[in-house]
Amino acid sequence: MGNAELAPATRSPAEVYDELFVPALFQAWGEVVADAAAVGPRQRVLDVACGTGVLACAALARVGVAGAVTGLDPNEEMLAVARRKDARIHWKRGRAESLPFADASFDRVVSQFGCMFFDDPAGAMREMMRVLRRGGRLAVAVCGALDHSPGYAVLAELLHRLFGQSVADAFRAPFALGDPRRLLALCDAAGIADAAVARVDGTVRFRSIDALVSTERACVWTLGGLLDDEQFDRLREAARESLQPFALAAGAVAFVMPALIVTADKV
Repeated sequence: MGNAELAPATRSPAEVYDELFVPALFQAWGEVVADAAAVGPRQRVLDVACGTGVLACAALARVGVAGAVTGLDPNEEMLAVARRKDARIHWKRGRAESLPFADASFDRVVSQFGCMFFDDPAGAMREMMRVLRRGGRLAVAVCGALDHSPGYAVLAELLHRLFGQSVADAFRAPFALGDPRRLLALCDAAGIADAAVARVDGTVRFRSIDALVSTERACVWTLGGLLDDEQFDRLREAARESLQPFALAAGAVAFVMPALIVTADKV
């Protein structure tokens, strides 16, 4: 990764996300979520909170030339990066809580690691079911519980010890929906019957502990802007010791990060 590990300010947050977070955390999940949704040939697929397009691209490979994929995200910088990947996907700006599509427009609706950040998660899931046709399937993935992701749990505790609860809570935010009972309660609030939640374990892998910490610092959705240079140096030094149990022989760092995947069929 070289200098990319340092996530320089010349890159947009979306470019940092795509260059650093996607290969380390998110790339493999596109196929997993597409499997959960049973995405296949000729289908019309909507990827909600598509980010830079990992899941949308996985769906496109499955639907073939007779299918169609739409990727929707509220962040224009994310969409700008996504548009570089495949012009066959219809990239559209919009919010999950107010989908700009007619009822029953899609055969499959999917979402990967966005629901945790929605202003109204239940409302967003209600919208996703609205645009899904009868017989279609919904699949939504969120980060599993923080205490099931040991490397990130250690980092959260380290942030709390060094900088206090508010900084640690900002880092913990993506894991807020990591309880199956809470997800099923959201489905109930959205009027979704017979939803199921499955846990799937994935792996977080960075080139080094420094690369992990640098990337997290650059993420505008968690630690971005919260740490000054002196604090970052303190965090990096402490992390080299605290995250050592997850270091591999070649200097890389890896640990389990589970996802919870909600699926529901529209009857």
